[in-house]
Amino acid sequence: MTTPASADGAPSRTETMILAIAAMLDGLDHVAVGARSPIPGSAAHLAHARSGGRLRVSILGSRTHSSFTDGARELFDCAGQGRIDAFFLSGGQIDGEANINLVGVGDIADYPRANARFPGSFGSAYLYYVVPRVILFHQEHSPRTLVRKVDFVSAPGTSPPDVYRPGGPHALVTSLCVFSFDRSRKRFTLASTHPGVSAEDIRAATGFDYDAPASVPTTPGADAATLSLLRGDIARTIGDTYPGFAAREWGIGRS
Repeated sequence: MTTPASADGAPSRTETMILAIAAMLDGLDHVAVGARSPIPGSAAHLAHARSGGRLRVSILGSRTHSSFTDGARELFDCAGQGRIDAFFLSGGQIDGEANINLVGVGDIADYPRANARFPGSFGSAYLYYVVPRVILFHQEHSPRTLVRKVDFVSAPGTSPPDVYRPGGPHALVTSLCVFSFDRSRKRFTLASTHPGVSAEDIRAATGFDYDAPASVPTTPGADAATLSLLRGDIARTIGDTYPGFAAREWGIGRS
């Protein structure tokens, strides 16, 4: 049974993130999703449905929603050949130059005895360099996650001009807003705030500096048909790979 995210049927913060990411995938051919990324995975499935099935979606680790037969190695090969248009990365920390930290915080020079440990970089640095549109995301929007400077650079947001790099950050989507990223200026710009969130709220919750227009738009919502699709077919589809997420967000699989 699917349950609405709010009493009035408006998108939840998580659904707003999904809708914002899905809008960034329009017109692409192939989107890959990591093994622990249910929000981007939901967005990719939504974009696939809205494209009439034209968009190819590959979710690493899924037996149903991926054509990869060799796991991450095939994903890396595909990305290196330029056959993946978008990928998604997060991190324990993300800073104002779109550097991400997936290793740990504290005295990293004393690694592995850091104050806190994260899962590890895996292929983030490689994919950040070769996938043209990397969308960063984080559900926690706070000064401890969006920091002025990461404690450890797992994957750099930008590279020197003499480094060949077809890939890099496109945007950062959080539970409060959407930032766009200018690679030439190495800087984020506040693109929109989610419903009920002010520009002042974002400034207070963000540890790095960024640009903002005089009037910040609101992140678009969705019509009834799109919400019905998201909470129905897409919720059940993503539930195949992320059953816990589908149960928490939409009640899918609950008795």
